Amino acid sequence: MATTAPAPATPNDLLGVTKTLDLLAPRWSVWVLMTVSSQPLRYAEFKPRLPWLADGQLHPRLRHLTNAGVIERTEYAPRHVTYGLTNRGAALLPVLGVIASWGDTYLEKKLVANKDTGEMEPERIAPAQNIDDAVALIVPRHATPILFSLQSRGTATAKMLAAEAMPGYGLTAVYKPLERLVADGLVTASGTGGYQLTGSGQALAPVFEAISAWATAPAPESDARRPRGPGAAPSQTRTGPWATTPTRLPAPAVPAAPTARPALTTTPPDSPAWKSGDLFSHQMPARPISPAGGPRR
Repeated sequence: MATTAPAPATPNDLLGVTKTLDLLAPRWSVWVLMTVSSQPLRYAEFKPRLPWLADGQLHPRLRHLTNAGVIERTEYAPRHVTYGLTNRGAALLPVLGVIASWGDTYLEKKLVANKDTGEMEPERIAPAQNIDDAVALIVPRHATPILFSLQSRGTATAKMLAAEAMPGYGLTAVYKPLERLVADGLVTASGTGGYQLTGSGQALAPVFEAISAWATAPAPESDARRPRGPGAAPSQTRTGPWATTPTRLPAPAVPAAPTARPALTTTPPDSPAWKSGDLFSHQMPARPISPAGGPRR
């Protein structure tokens, strides 16, 4: 049975994907976003969940995600402020699941001994780490336009890619991002002077489609009704994330103390820290390393 080729990407698709990647790319942004995926949290409640983050790292991430419209800062009183997902942020969670699944499948993993059996098996990687590592491969400048061009063309020369993915740049400028994509295992050079996607590069198509669908979707009504301040205005073409401003609400009669278990263990981020069942509705299965090794982290 013939495989249906993905639909050609439009300029809005590419713009929406690059804007969303810029939203997710700053380190720890995904971890913060997923930490509030189950319930709003006060600032101090992030500490036991993200213990390795200093105040100087956490506050800029919260501000970044709030300005992007995926987290809402709600002030009940001067010392009672919570951070929770907007509807727009909640709609992003399934997209994060698609990215995490790609990373779990295609990014290289070390072999570690199973504590129970002693057998060597691929290490388990936190979904948030898979997302961070996957985004780091495709967020560099010109990487996504080149991947989009190769997805559409199949095979292309450097000259074609320079003209299509990097208009306004000379031919020589395309080689550095191409070399990086080849080194990362997403693109391969053919013997005839052309370039094409590897299997893992081709498998990014559902990732880009999910990101594009989220980026170009209209704002949920409840988010659109929120008052906006002097920050950046929302995109009129609905091609990317937009800003919302903090709201002030009357304090609840009896503020409920959070009872949910921490989303993260206190394991340092260099080790598998995210409990995969805590933040996604399904468990991310470990997969064997392919003989080729997969794209590097």
